[in-house]
Amino acid sequence: MNEQETDRQLTVDLLIKNALVFDGETSLSAATVAVKGESIVFVGYQTDFEKTSWLVEDKVTEVLDATGLLVTPGLIDCHTHIVHGGDRSHEYALRAAGRSYLEIAASGGGIKSTVRATRQASIDALVRLARPRLDRLLDRGVTAVEIKSGYGLSCDSELKILEAIKRLDSEYRINIVATFLGAHTIPSEYSGQRDDYVKLVIEEMLPAVAAGGLADFCDVFVEKSAFTVEEAEKILHAAQQVGLKPKLHADQLSFGGGAELAGRVSATSADHLEYVSGDGIKSMRDAGTVAVLLPGASLFLGDNENAPARRLIDGGVSVALATDCNPGTCMTENLHLMMTLAMSRLKMSAEEVFRAVTSNAAKAIGLESSCGYLREGRRADIAIFEAKTLADLPYQMGRNLTRQVYVAGQLAIDRAAS
Repeated sequence: MNEQETDRQLTVDLLIKNALVFDGETSLSAATVAVKGESIVFVGYQTDFEKTSWLVEDKVTEVLDATGLLVTPGLIDCHTHIVHGGDRSHEYALRAAGRSYLEIAASGGGIKSTVRATRQASIDALVRLARPRLDRLLDRGVTAVEIKSGYGLSCDSELKILEAIKRLDSEYRINIVATFLGAHTIPSEYSGQRDDYVKLVIEEMLPAVAAGGLADFCDVFVEKSAFTVEEAEKILHAAQQVGLKPKLHADQLSFGGGAELAGRVSATSADHLEYVSGDGIKSMRDAGTVAVLLPGASLFLGDNENAPARRLIDGGVSVALATDCNPGTCMTENLHLMMTLAMSRLKMSAEEVFRAVTSNAAKAIGLESSCGYLREGRRADIAIFEAKTLADLPYQMGRNLTRQVYVAGQLAIDRAAS
């Protein structure tokens, strides 16, 4: 191999220098990030980079002076429901007039309203509706996202949603993780036949999902209006038998023992947790279950009960944040706003918040070995923000400070050029 070929192999494609870098765990001032192909090859100080064998070549290496900018791993939205049909803005007006979420659900609204619209939509329509939602996530620096089913509640319709998620995954370079949520609520046609619906989920839906390789996780909503702890445990054990990892919607609207169950079944995450108990926190800690907090949902619902982030963190539980983007209780793709709410309402520090949307969020969807960190050898999913400190981004409430987004080393968003 001649010298010219060696130089070509060692020439980096992208060099970001003079940045405030948050690597997924800690921050580093006036730092450098270097990328070759799809991978990060260096993170650290420029003087140390110059001691390596990596080269910077004019007209080959893109050099970005990031003075005054914040560079982080691509953000991760680890709990969304963005594949659905229909609209529930009228329910928002009902809640403003004093109706509760449970009252609206009992009268045929809530999840069941979205189920009707989603069942009527084709796969093409579901994909078409979801694309702009994904685009808005990417525009704010999100390079990995979990998408749940749960608005079909029949075998055919649940599979249809998961097929739509699979198609989106093939269209986008970002990481998309699919979660089966057939146990979201009892559908209208099974009213009074709970056992039959649980049997359908276990004996028909789960085997079909697993056979098609359509999901990585199985989630169950444990709540008075949804499933009991006993039903959830039965479903999650069946899911594990077909290779799906357990997750839970837990303790959102009332205490229900969901967090304790999450520990018993070694769930990857338990999400919401506004009413989590001390025993639930210990159970999650012992099992290594991530707490995914969704402050936008309680805000949207007008609920004054916030998830106890400080108790969870101080209790040794890893905390992640997500949008919970869904048509009924939090219709937003603004993960930055969730970061603001986490600081102002959940009393998390800026560093804890950034961990919650990078490394901890990656752990919540099983991507910790590939996403959520700026480390040598990791995929070059990188977000760059117009922020001088970690607190700047959540401080600028509602604004999009995203400047550039790289997905697998390729520039995907360039707001600086617009």
